[in-house]
Amino acid sequence: MNAEAVNPASPGPVTPPVTGAVAPAPRRKSRARIDLRRLGRAALLGGSATRGRLPDAIGHVVEAHRAHHPDADLEPLRRAYLLAESSHRGQMRKSGEPYITHPLAVTLILAELGAETTTLTASLLHDTVEDTEVTLDQVGDEFGAEVRYLVDGVTKLEKVEYGAAAESETFRKMLLATGNDVRVMSIKLADRLHNMRTLGVMRREKQERIAKVTRDVLIPLAERLGVQALKSELEDLVFAVLHPEEYARTSDLIAENAARPADPLALVADEVRGVLREAGIPGEVLIRPRHAVSVHRVSRKRGPLGGADFGRLLVLVQEDADCYAVLGELHTCMTPVVSEFKDFIAVPKFNLYQSLHTAVARAEDGQVVEVLIRTQQMHQVAEAGVVALGNPYAVPAEEQSAADGERIDPTRPGWLSRLIDWQRDVPDADTFWSGLREDLAQDREITVFRPGGGTLGLPDGATCVDAAYAQYGEDAHAAMGARVNGRLATLGTVLRDGDTVQLLMGQDPASEPSREWLEHAHTPAARIAIQRRLAARPAPTETGIDADADADTDARAEAGPVPERPQGSRVPAADEAPAPRPAASDVLVDLPGASVRLAGCCTPVPPDRITGFAVRGGVVTVHRVECAAVAKMTDAGRPEVGVRWGEGSECRVTLLAESFGRPHLLADLTEAMAQEGAEIVSATVEPPDRQRVRHSYTVLLPDAARLPALMRAMREVPGVYDVTRAQPQTAGV
Repeated sequence: MNAEAVNPASPGPVTPPVTGAVAPAPRRKSRARIDLRRLGRAALLGGSATRGRLPDAIGHVVEAHRAHHPDADLEPLRRAYLLAESSHRGQMRKSGEPYITHPLAVTLILAELGAETTTLTASLLHDTVEDTEVTLDQVGDEFGAEVRYLVDGVTKLEKVEYGAAAESETFRKMLLATGNDVRVMSIKLADRLHNMRTLGVMRREKQERIAKVTRDVLIPLAERLGVQALKSELEDLVFAVLHPEEYARTSDLIAENAARPADPLALVADEVRGVLREAGIPGEVLIRPRHAVSVHRVSRKRGPLGGADFGRLLVLVQEDADCYAVLGELHTCMTPVVSEFKDFIAVPKFNLYQSLHTAVARAEDGQVVEVLIRTQQMHQVAEAGVVALGNPYAVPAEEQSAADGERIDPTRPGWLSRLIDWQRDVPDADTFWSGLREDLAQDREITVFRPGGGTLGLPDGATCVDAAYAQYGEDAHAAMGARVNGRLATLGTVLRDGDTVQLLMGQDPASEPSREWLEHAHTPAARIAIQRRLAARPAPTETGIDADADADTDARAEAGPVPERPQGSRVPAADEAPAPRPAASDVLVDLPGASVRLAGCCTPVPPDRITGFAVRGGVVTVHRVECAAVAKMTDAGRPEVGVRWGEGSECRVTLLAESFGRPHLLADLTEAMAQEGAEIVSATVEPPDRQRVRHSYTVLLPDAARLPALMRAMREVPGVYDVTRAQPQTAGV
């Protein structure tokens, strides 16, 4: 939405062409990219179409739609196009094209994937409420509640109202809408694909920002919804923006392979066709070229590539039983690579994907050729995912929820239900955004069983702690242990697919979680619930505030609880203790003659909102407004003293970053910090613990106002899921 792009002829990344003598994938027509200038002229001329004649501008959409739905009623598409064209008339994209070309292109993407008429209608209208005078009520009156819901789901929240949180809150709204109707996310993915195709007109920094959000959020969502056709192209477009040099090298490899006189994949494909003929199994054998990102991954894994590494064979048959028959014939007639066999038909992936995967070795040169075996129906679902399901929400009206307008989706995947459940407890937009990226980074799911019946879907690497919160919610605070496959186990035990888990629960409703559980919580839902309960628990070291106590007692009361230092962190030397704080002279106080002391309990730095309290000896201690000590001192009747930051103060602060382990993480993180003007004074990195890494950085900023931007930049680094300010190790101020 609000697409700012140029046409594919303009400078910038475009969909990388995959060359070579290969057969196209079935059911995805090799249609030439539409000339947006011609489409724009057709759009302007198509507004006067009568009821009996479809506008020329939607001819491509109609053709693609009829290929999947020959009996579809096209009248809603005609009316939706006319409303969109008239509403967007006069609006232009940054490329100079009429804006209507964008919803047309998005709708064509969905039509070619096989989306049904309601989705296409909403796609044509998806920007009208956001960018024109058309209202949601008008959309609902004209096209019905389904279209209204879809358009509302993909409409952005106003930046004027939500400020910097607008993007994350828009995604939160979109995911909630997707929980009731996954077609909302289908439209968003197609919308982002077209914008990524035409990204070249934007400033480089904006291209990179959009590409990073696409990489961290939308590509994982496309994977989870099974829309591989969109996911693959989005990956290549992001690759071209964020890693242009590696993308160029990979494109050269693909071009060099296409120029080879003999294609080993074509030779093996002929052999497989012969095997099918002799076995009497009807089917097609096609060559599936790898896209650029896939080639890049294979080259990093295997080193120099052979001709067979640039693609895979796809065998399409009619029945499920034929898949296993083909597998048996191939393993009989050719040399199988047993370690490469995977059965995703008997055990489908969580994103609906079904297929048999195997590999065979060529007798001539030993090159390994990967083979995918599936039915035509499986293939359509593998390519289009939820889009291929049509409208899974068409249930009788009496079965729909009329109380709050929500529709029950019996096909909602478990990962989406979990995501929607934990986001309700997220306190702010930043926590939601980092939690969302962390959740989506967990791209494999396991199923565990409960002894009394039923199952729990959890991300790979989940522990008994995660299972407890998935099953019991807030009541999991009372968990004491577990039995895994009948044997006693700790709550930190990592679960495997197919395990049976019995959780042992205490009876005390006031039970508290252990802080150690945070080390074992793999899901955002568990971690958020534990953190919220720990934050609400009174710390045993806190004492009351006595106005007549001496300054040392004041200091202890203001300090509040001392947070635990992550295991393995370096404890600062005594002369480093004040390092995370700016100088007290940077604070202006409304009490003549008073000296200033910065509270150690909350380590205020600019631009934190601060307040002050007078203590003995003519000293004013300065706290962050949200510090727990402020509430205690206010309740005790201690008067506040006005304080404020001076201008242009330096900031020396220690930041803790938590991340998943991956290659080049430290280089990317330090580069992001340097770009924000941060001078790294010292750094500590703990040994990885189950792919999680903790970092501690003490940095010097020339202007304290840059601290929020620095923390945001660190969170944007792929793999980093949280960045917080470090707390001191002593309880003094």
